[in-house]
Amino acid sequence: MEIEPKVTFEDTSVAFSYKNISELKRANFVFSIVNNPFGSAVAIGLVKVALFLRLPVKGLIKKTVFFHFCGGETIEQSDQTILKLSDHSVNTILDYSVEGAHTEAGFDQTLEEILRTFDKAKSNSHIPFCVFKITGMASIDLLAKVQQNEKLTDAEEIAFARVKARVDKICSKAHAYSVPVLIDAEDSWIQRPLDEMVTEMMQKYNTETAIVFNTYQMYRVEMLRNLKDAFHHATMHNYFLGAKLVRGAYMEKERERAEKMKYNDPILPTKEATDENFNAALQFCIDNKQRVSVMCGSHNEYSNKFLAVLLEKHSMQKNDKRVWFAQLLGMSDNISFNLAKQGYNVCKYVPYGPVEAVMPYLFRRAEENTSVAGQSSRELSLIRKELKRRKVERTS
Repeated sequence: MEIEPKVTFEDTSVAFSYKNISELKRANFVFSIVNNPFGSAVAIGLVKVALFLRLPVKGLIKKTVFFHFCGGETIEQSDQTILKLSDHSVNTILDYSVEGAHTEAGFDQTLEEILRTFDKAKSNSHIPFCVFKITGMASIDLLAKVQQNEKLTDAEEIAFARVKARVDKICSKAHAYSVPVLIDAEDSWIQRPLDEMVTEMMQKYNTETAIVFNTYQMYRVEMLRNLKDAFHHATMHNYFLGAKLVRGAYMEKERERAEKMKYNDPILPTKEATDENFNAALQFCIDNKQRVSVMCGSHNEYSNKFLAVLLEKHSMQKNDKRVWFAQLLGMSDNISFNLAKQGYNVCKYVPYGPVEAVMPYLFRRAEENTSVAGQSSRELSLIRKELKRRKVERTS
């Protein structure tokens, strides 16, 4: 479909309206490092060593990369970010980004923290969604065993039942509070049991509107078919489908595992094929808007413009509650803030958690921006354009 350039992402005065000059300079510093693959690799390596040796680098991390990509170490510390975003009509999704819980006690602690995000969302209209990863509350080895249809031990059966109970407790609270919940996608070799759990939750809680959302990684070969099958199941069982669309975040790991274990690569062969799949999924969701609510989780300018055009072609309001745009805090502000200014529903994922515990998340963000062609250079050029604009504005 040809898209008309009614939505533009070039106005940096809008894109960075929530950042002061020192925050812009911090962003320039962060993306200057990320834009250099060698420099980024060295910086990540040094931070990992410093944290391992327990050197006093927490303050430096907080002043640079942490507060660029994260809201704070706690929900309460994220209040300032939530308020700043809301002043520009951008909503927040609080994302508890602590990784590495490997015990039942750790899983339960993560559950309680996720439930706290619902209490926050219920009292704040600028937090329209909550989010969680099932792997924050389940053993990956256990999920892999379930996917392979291996016989579980009695202890594993009990552990898996606990996983399901945790997921249900979250979705039940989402339904009770009328706060939709986004359930993140995972690696392909553990995704099937997660999809089955999410489908069960949708069937239970999405009878009146989309409360539970599954995530569809559109770089996977079978994902458009999976989305259509999910819609068919929702239609046959009379519930609403919540779909968060992303391109995907585990390509290298997926391909390496497929090659090592000698099964077909589950990832589409080219970026162009992934883009085509993603946009076809957007089209499918809007074509079936009577039953589907969709979140476009994308930093791709074309896909966001494409969705805006679809809304117009379907004579839908820009702020139709069935359609949302979402980007990560610290990335693609040109998309988020320009869409919000024009009246679309926009959210920023705002990660939070103790500095040391969210470092795996921050390392992935740095590596993602370095590896995705043009991502960091695009961010850097926009930041520098705005710095230059403000300098001219101050001296004129």
